[in-house]
Amino acid sequence: MTDTQQGFLCRTYGLSGRTALVTGGGTGIGLAIAQSLASAGARVIIAGRRADVLEAALPEIPGKAAAHALDLADIDGLPERFAALTARVGPVDILVNNAGNTVKKPFEESEMEDFDTVMDVHVRGALELSRHFVRQDLGETPSSILFISSMTAFIGQPFVLGYTTAKTAISGLVRGLSAELSGRNIRVNGVAPGWIDTALYRKATASDIPRQQKILSRIPMGRLGLAEEVGNTAAFLASPAAAYITGQIVLVDGGGATGF
Repeated sequence: MTDTQQGFLCRTYGLSGRTALVTGGGTGIGLAIAQSLASAGARVIIAGRRADVLEAALPEIPGKAAAHALDLADIDGLPERFAALTARVGPVDILVNNAGNTVKKPFEESEMEDFDTVMDVHVRGALELSRHFVRQDLGETPSSILFISSMTAFIGQPFVLGYTTAKTAISGLVRGLSAELSGRNIRVNGVAPGWIDTALYRKATASDIPRQQKILSRIPMGRLGLAEEVGNTAAFLASPAAAYITGQIVLVDGGGATGF
């Protein structure tokens, strides 16, 4: 690669000098996003509830990654926790709202508490964290908020109504916030993974060959996605290469939501 080519890649896709916060960044897709952002040059902070999981993930992330305890379900505590983070590392100019949870039950057996448990993390917690992100003094630095949605928001899925509703709500958050924040040099986008080959997927489908076959039959590309493919999409959306992209949800699903 020539110096000219290297320079183009760094200017267009590089994230050198940027600081990124990835919630739920200790495992699975969140960790893959953290790795991709770090590989592009960003300083990455992974956040989550379990300090041991975060610490174990740090050696897997290039560069000088750091961990920060953060529970999105503790909405009242988020202002203090975010303030503590920025006091420690300075302004954060890339926020990836990835942390999530789910409750799997038939609708008639579920309670509003189950619904609220999921909405508190995916929607309320992510919104509150984004509010404090936006309140920072970011100056003229181009900034980016990414919400991790799901193919489930496009196709529906039984027994996880709270999750489906929360991920669908994220589309509204992306549209509304992008319209409001674009004039402040803050872009807002989303990434919607399909069936991705993670430890969580393997656990959910273990010993269920018919379900695995059904899932693969729904994917026109004929394979599961890789976590790094979601991570690379997130890194692209946070990069200068995507400087004119905002208000979008990008499906990373091998065509699963639109194919037949």
